[in-house]
Amino acid sequence: DCLLSRGLGDVYKRQLVHDPRNVILDEPTNGLDVMTTRALRRFLLGLREEGRCVILSSHIMQVAALCDHIVIIAKGTVMAAGSADELRAQSGEANLEDAFVKLIGSEEGLHA
Repeated sequence: DCLLSRGLGDVYKRQLVHDPRNVILDEPTNGLDVMTTRALRRFLLGLREEGRCVILSSHIMQVAALCDHIVIIAKGTVMAAGSADELRAQSGEANLEDAFVKLIGSEEGLHA
């Protein structure tokens, strides 16, 4: 079992009470402190180990690195897709965050 903060753990427990095979999470680490984020990562890995399909959106590359398949979308267009290793290889970058920046084609972010 993974320990999550009381409030966050209750939210996820309510969402999973019906034992769904597919779980969709939008920015699950947004606003969380370091320890709760670590617990959430363990929780997500536990769902994956149970054979659930976990789909999540995140701007945090440490969270994206947990995924088997990553799709990078910028301005509504799929810029790249693959495993973390494939995206690093495709971009020629060793770091997933640097790969993301290179693959979206902008050092300044999407608002530049």
